[in-house]
Amino acid sequence: MDIQLINIGFGNIVAANRVIAIVSPESAPIKRIINEAKDKGQLIDATYGRRTRAVIITDSNHVVLSAIQPETVAHRFVSHVEK
Repeated sequence: MDIQLINIGFGNIVAANRVIAIVSPESAPIKRIINEAKDKGQLIDATYGRRTRAVIITDSNHVVLSAIQPETVAHRFVSHVEK
């Protein structure tokens, strides 16, 4: 089993095979998902105090906040998977 890692900014990395979705944090349902994950202790804030631009949802129901654009994360994800 080969684990592929994706850089989500500031040296933070997630396992590519665990990612379910990469979304923008602007909508009310996503904000609700973030708040629920925070309440359950399943929120990982990888923004280093910067504005959240991407929300990464994993298969373990963990929610990861990133300060880089969802398109950038997705591009890294796709280009890394194709290798």
